[in-house]
Amino acid sequence: MPDRSLGRARDADDGRTGDARLRLLDDASAVELLDNGTVEPETPSCGPKDVPPQELSSNDPDVLRAALVREHDAYRRAECLAKMQTEVVQLALDLLVREPDIESFFGGLTRTMVEESDSHVCGVWLMDDDEKRCDLWMAYVADRLYLRRHGGLDGLAFPHESLGKHLLGYAPGWTETIEYECDDARLPDAVREFHREGGIHGMVIAPLLLGTRTLGWIKLSSRGIPPCKDAQWWRIELIEAIARQAALALHHNRLVERSRLEERRKAILEERNRLARDIHDNLAQGFGAILMQLQAAQREIGTPSLPFAQKLETAVDLARTHMIEARRSVGTLRPNVGDGEEISTSLKRIADLAQLTTSVPIDINLEALPRVGDSVEREIVGIAQEALTNAVRHARARRISVRASTVRSIGLRLSVADDGRGFARDRSSAGFGMTSMQERAERIGASLTIVTAPRGGTEVVLAWEPSSLPTQVHVAG
Repeated sequence: MPDRSLGRARDADDGRTGDARLRLLDDASAVELLDNGTVEPETPSCGPKDVPPQELSSNDPDVLRAALVREHDAYRRAECLAKMQTEVVQLALDLLVREPDIESFFGGLTRTMVEESDSHVCGVWLMDDDEKRCDLWMAYVADRLYLRRHGGLDGLAFPHESLGKHLLGYAPGWTETIEYECDDARLPDAVREFHREGGIHGMVIAPLLLGTRTLGWIKLSSRGIPPCKDAQWWRIELIEAIARQAALALHHNRLVERSRLEERRKAILEERNRLARDIHDNLAQGFGAILMQLQAAQREIGTPSLPFAQKLETAVDLARTHMIEARRSVGTLRPNVGDGEEISTSLKRIADLAQLTTSVPIDINLEALPRVGDSVEREIVGIAQEALTNAVRHARARRISVRASTVRSIGLRLSVADDGRGFARDRSSAGFGMTSMQERAERIGASLTIVTAPRGGTEVVLAWEPSSLPTQVHVAG
């Protein structure tokens, strides 16, 4: 199993100098030579690259042996690191096969992190799409996985909101792995207090990097002091290796989810269009033909008896009413922006279609509107369609108006108003398509306002900008 292999890689690193047959000195003597400056440590040099290391010109056997120990130590560490990274990749592949959903995949990663690094807690923080908020997504604590879904993190005492704000605001942590001590001055007071009370010795936090973008962070907390310097080195290398695989898996999962949602949306649109075609080609045209035949019969009969005339008039009214409803259904099912169709054209089209179903005048006032993307335009037109349908069917208005204008050249404001009967505010969210309009506004981050009162008419106002805040729905009297 990958978990045991990771352990073997770590054990190999712990014993890397114990297997050496290249030195006569013990480790303590070699380290003393290095620490005293007799042998220069391996650090990047700013001088010319042809300058040989100091030990190459030394005739001291102890210096040369210490250099051999150091070289052997660096070789074994690199070997251990390569093996560990290979095992982390294998672990990620195994988890993807066993745990197809992303939560279970990350759950396996966090458990492995805690067990292999002798840590106490492993947590995962994720940023939202606009990188304005960072929230704890899951945490593995004491052999148990806690998830944000369904409030699973509520039982944790850790001040995760404070740490989330710190992660957003601490710029070095966006691209580098950061080590924190228990009472690190960089941390929020609430986190330091929790560390003191919980006996947390320190933390290691690695960013989930995808190219130049940071998706979130993985945090490891440990209670005990690392037994040696190599133990902390192991912990840092492990969290960085796992963070790379986690970022890749998270990005892939988001791409799959977006693709799945897009396919679902396309399937829904295709079904709606199919229903609209069926209604238009069968019901609407059928009722239209029936209406024409009944009206022709009225003209040919002349002046029939009163009962017969009443029945014939009733049949004419029913045919006309159902033809109008069929046309409305077609308009409701197909409010979407056509291929390459500008939003102003779409709004005029649905207003003209609504005018065919009512004798109430519909005034249209549309400025030159910017293109804001098919998905946004589709929802805006859908809201306009719903508001128009409400006004035609329920308002009992004498006049309806549709207005659209630009906001600071990049946004859009839409208004659908009538002078009809209005409705009480306590009914605003229960009917008249409010739920549908609100859901559409939420999907594009727009502000939706309904101004209404009994016998005072109704106005539906939608405001959208590219940097819109989360949806706000207001109902004003």
